[in-house]
Amino acid sequence: MICLLPHCAYLSETSRMLELHRALTALGIEVRVATHGGPHERLLTEAGIEYDVIGPGLSATRAAAFVGSAVGLGDPRQSMYDDAEIRTYIAAEAEYFRAHGITVAVTGFTLTTLLSSRLTGVRVITEHAGSFVPPVFERRLLPAPTHPVDPRLKHAPDWLARFLINRSPNRITAYCGGFNRVASELGVEQIPSLAALLLGDLSLVPEVPEVLGISAADLAAWTPGKGYRAGARLRAVGPLFAQLNLPMPARVQSFLDRPGPTIYLAMTSTPPAQVRTAIAELSRLDVRILVAGTIHDLGDLATDRILIDGVLPSHLVMPQVDLAVTTGGQGSVQTAMASGTPLLGIPLHIEQDLNIVLVERLGAARRASTLTELATQMLDTETHHEAAERIQKLYAAANGPADAAEAIAEQL
Repeated sequence: MICLLPHCAYLSETSRMLELHRALTALGIEVRVATHGGPHERLLTEAGIEYDVIGPGLSATRAAAFVGSAVGLGDPRQSMYDDAEIRTYIAAEAEYFRAHGITVAVTGFTLTTLLSSRLTGVRVITEHAGSFVPPVFERRLLPAPTHPVDPRLKHAPDWLARFLINRSPNRITAYCGGFNRVASELGVEQIPSLAALLLGDLSLVPEVPEVLGISAADLAAWTPGKGYRAGARLRAVGPLFAQLNLPMPARVQSFLDRPGPTIYLAMTSTPPAQVRTAIAELSRLDVRILVAGTIHDLGDLATDRILIDGVLPSHLVMPQVDLAVTTGGQGSVQTAMASGTPLLGIPLHIEQDLNIVLVERLGAARRASTLTELATQMLDTETHHEAAERIQKLYAAANGPADAAEAIAEQL
């Protein structure tokens, strides 16, 4: 039995699991869905998917704190959960896996499964590392981070920052401390590095080779060395992004139908203050701005040119706008590229830097330094749109959810 474990504090991880559930169901495979809870649980309910909440459940406040403490954002000396939470969730997951005969767990940043799986002999499949995988580090493809966690990198020249950031993921134990303390108590395998924290027994890499710059064969040929759990493997699949089964709100469609350039601002899993700053900067332009406010209360910013809504079907919105502005999560980058829409990224951590740089290298995106100036340049430059359309054709030839479902089914 397969169990999908979305982390419902994240819209992206919840929506990816919806795509995997849809693809696995199409193959006739029965799956269970379980989560620690969180504000995006409702997407599961709206999709008609039955699910179980494992453990005490995440309140909106606890979910926001988790996101703020996560890899790349929070202090690397902590592990997002405190030790007591880790123990509680591991015990609850192990009990759930045994009770329901789970043999394969597919996790979307539900990191405690890395330990509960070792207690129960369950095979773990991950997708949340995205393109942030060892062959990328080994080829020195990570860019200098926009917001380095290590203060020593903040004033380092780009060449040095790139060198250090690419050599560090499998050499440092950032964010691993709590997991390893509990692993020692339980007598199970520890997590040897930050890179290993993001990998399962099998990690799906949802990107096309032309964008990633690494072939499927090279990903499959990678074997773990120092700093990784033995037996970890990689598998290339196509792009994996949300296509939420939500109707386009009538007022949103009416807003998009109006003449003139339109920017879509979708900064999910981002503190509201940062979203407000982005809106303030973009509002200086003579454009209309559609904001996916998700769970944030931003209604006071609405004007005739700024429409604030909630969770939107981005795959329907992005083909109708001139520029997408996101933090650069892989899902939002891929949605923009699949729509042939140029992207302006405001990365919050290194994985988002990488996602943006991969398509920036092909001419379809830019990383923000001065948001207003770059947005103006991109709206006035046709080459970014042409580059995005070239990537759109590559994505149209792939079927990421089906590829991923087949890879997961093989593990049974």
